[in-house]
Amino acid sequence: MLFKALTRRSRILIAVAAAAAVVLAVAVTVALTVTTYDHTSPRAARAKASGSVTGNADCRMEKCVALSFDGGPSPTTPRLLDILKQQGLHATFFVQGKGHISKYPDILRRIADEGHEIGNHTWNHKRLTDLDEDDARQELSRTQDAIERITGTRPVLMRPPEGRTNRKVAKICQDLGLAQVLWSVTAKDYETTDSALITKRVLDQTHRDGIILLHDLHKGTVPAVPGILKALKQRGYTIVTVSQLLAPAKPQPGMVYRP
Repeated sequence: MLFKALTRRSRILIAVAAAAAVVLAVAVTVALTVTTYDHTSPRAARAKASGSVTGNADCRMEKCVALSFDGGPSPTTPRLLDILKQQGLHATFFVQGKGHISKYPDILRRIADEGHEIGNHTWNHKRLTDLDEDDARQELSRTQDAIERITGTRPVLMRPPEGRTNRKVAKICQDLGLAQVLWSVTAKDYETTDSALITKRVLDQTHRDGIILLHDLHKGTVPAVPGILKALKQRGYTIVTVSQLLAPAKPQPGMVYRP
């Protein structure tokens, strides 16, 4: 009986030890995969900042939402610029190098000339987290150089493809003077040409201090913009660029901004 009891106790201890090892392994895995880069929200960034806000919108007092477009410039961008000009609004354009900046420099120049904010969306739209440090840096620096060459201004904002970032990407962005901008509203306009559906998705997700992500190169997106703008204004939103949403805070290189 004593032998059986000792054997049973040994088995219990082994089982407990095994379970503890599993728990520890899971804890280590979680610790390695949680966010390890600096991040904040537009509202939190504003709360820590002081000073006055230039321009017509003070998002400390107003119900703001930032409007942003990824993946251009493209042949559909001029129509979007016409719409924004008619409405007296400005947006943030995260532009892409290959097949976009390189193909439509005049459209990029118009974006800048009409007072819109321009951000970096890499050269080839590759996941920066999947690249080695040198290649990831090249994706951003090549785009920075092209934008500056065409517009005369070097961006201070970037959007990582698919929103994928990590400490490596954050360090590269810090070196290049780029703050990272994620989003809170996505219409997934890359999977539909239904402008009514795109509009509904945007309006269903929009909240104060949010950042809307659309793609001006997709067929259904630009036709949806007038309805989106009208509905947002009816709901009391002030539509701004990303930097206006952060003001009086200034974008900090390497920081990830996500609503």
